[in-house]
Amino acid sequence: MIQIERMQDFAEVIPYDHSEIPLYIHTAPLSAYPGMRASCHWHEDIEWILIHKGKMHYDVNGQRLTLHERDSLMINARQMHYSHSCQKQDCLFSCILFHPSLFCNNHALLQKYVTPVLQNRSLEYLHFHQDVEPGAEVADFLTQMLELKETDPEGYELEAIALMHALWRRLWQKGQLKPAPDGQELENDLDIQRTMATFLYQHYQEKITLDEIAASGNVSRSKCCRIFKRYMQQSPIDFLNAYRLKISCSLLANTDKNITEIALACGFNHLSYFSKYFCETYECTPRQYRKRERKLKQT
Repeated sequence: MIQIERMQDFAEVIPYDHSEIPLYIHTAPLSAYPGMRASCHWHEDIEWILIHKGKMHYDVNGQRLTLHERDSLMINARQMHYSHSCQKQDCLFSCILFHPSLFCNNHALLQKYVTPVLQNRSLEYLHFHQDVEPGAEVADFLTQMLELKETDPEGYELEAIALMHALWRRLWQKGQLKPAPDGQELENDLDIQRTMATFLYQHYQEKITLDEIAASGNVSRSKCCRIFKRYMQQSPIDFLNAYRLKISCSLLANTDKNITEIALACGFNHLSYFSKYFCETYECTPRQYRKRERKLKQT
C-alpha cells in the first residue's frame, strides 16, 4: 500500500527520485492506496497527473473533477488536493511533481514567467481533456517524461526538466497561464482549513467536539462545516475519523498491539464502532487487513 507522508500542516513529504533534485515521477494504480483514496495534502511543487487507463475523481480545493483516459491535470503549488476512485473502479495514472526551483535560476525569467503563475490565487488547476486542444499535446509531453524515467538513461533528469520548460512555454503561449482575478477569500479559507486540520492531527487520540474544531480555526460551527465540505468533501467529524482509520492501518501493519488497543489509541472509544467503520471504508475487518499486510511484507 502507498501511504502519503504528511507533516502536521498537511504538507506532503515528497520522496524525490534524488534528494537534491526536486523531481518526482511515479506510476501506480489507485488500488495501491488504502481505500483507493490518496490522503488530502498540499506542497510547494507543481503537480501533473496523466491518466493511462480507467478514470478517477480528483478534488482540488473542494472542486471535484473526473479525469478520463489520456486526460491530464496540472495542480498549482500550495493547493489542497487528493485523488479517489470513481464508483470503486481502479485507475492507472502517473504523477509528476516538479518544484519551481527547477525552472531556472535567472531572477528576471522567474519573475516574468513563473512567479505570476505561482502567486495567481485564482489559478488552482488546469484540466486538459484529451480531445480538446491542447490536451493531446500536454499528454505527449508528460508521456515523454515518463518514458525517460522508465528507461533511465544517464542524465534523464536534464531532459525531463527541459521537456517541462518546453511544456510551460507552450501553455504560456496559448494563454493557459494568464493571470485571473484575485482570490483572497479563497486563500484565507485555505489557511483556516490547514489550521483546523493541524488541530485534528495533534488531538486525534482525544474526544473532540465540533465546537473545539471550529474554535481552533476561530470560526463558527457552520463556517467550519462549510470549509470542510468545500475542501474535503467531508464533515469535520468524518474527516477526523478517516484520519484515525489511516493511523490504525499503520498500527495494524507495523505493531503487535491488539485490535482493542489500536482502536483506543486512535480515538475510537468503542471497538464495535471502530470495526464497523473500518469495514465500511476498507471492505475488510481490521484483522483481515493486518493479515494481508503482513503477507505482503513476506513476499
